[in-house]
Amino acid sequence: MAMFRSLVASAQQRQPPAGPAGGDSGLEAQYSCPICLEVYHRPVAIGSCGHTFCGECLQPCLQVPSPLCPLCRLPFDPKKVDKAGHVEKQLSSYKAPCRGCSKKVTLAKMRVHVSSCLKVQEQMANCPKFAPVVPTSQPIPSNIPNRSTFACPYCGARNLDQQELLKHCVESHRSDPNRVVCPICSAMPWGDPSYKSANFLQHLLHRHKFSYDTFVDYSIDEEAALQAALALSLSEN
Repeated sequence: MAMFRSLVASAQQRQPPAGPAGGDSGLEAQYSCPICLEVYHRPVAIGSCGHTFCGECLQPCLQVPSPLCPLCRLPFDPKKVDKAGHVEKQLSSYKAPCRGCSKKVTLAKMRVHVSSCLKVQEQMANCPKFAPVVPTSQPIPSNIPNRSTFACPYCGARNLDQQELLKHCVESHRSDPNRVVCPICSAMPWGDPSYKSANFLQHLLHRHKFSYDTFVDYSIDEEAALQAALALSLSEN
């Protein structure tokens, strides 16, 4: 087995470096931001997962207390988001055909070219316009409940997402004997705003391990720590 691995490694070392995947036709897609779906503009990379986005596109994610990568949903430190210099160099080096006139343009100038390309403008003008299946005159509802952040039912601390609410309650209220209404359940269409959980912390951990909006679960280490804290609380009581 060791000999086989060494043969594979030596064969890989002899291979010439590969160019961009997909050739010219796939370059624009390969160097497009997953958020705006356009060629990167002032790209930045998240340090923990390495995913790249336009600097402007990632800005909204940096404004929340616990940002998640828009692509893989892993948490990241906003201080460890850096300019993707290697991507900018590649944007200036590689050329791809315009999707309208087929003229080859460097990726760094593709956005500017597309915005002024007459062929692209014609294609956009010929695209079918969106129309609702059934016309309606009903106004957009303005009383949609907030299902992203919640208030602590014990002390009223506000603007906590599901993970923050669980951490807050374990750290600050694990010995509180009061029966309280789950703010997450009560915000749901099927929720009962008057139902009080007999053991709110156990309810949070088992019922709300997943986010209804993002379906992102806790890490194994984090869940184990919370389980241990709850077990300690039960043994103390």
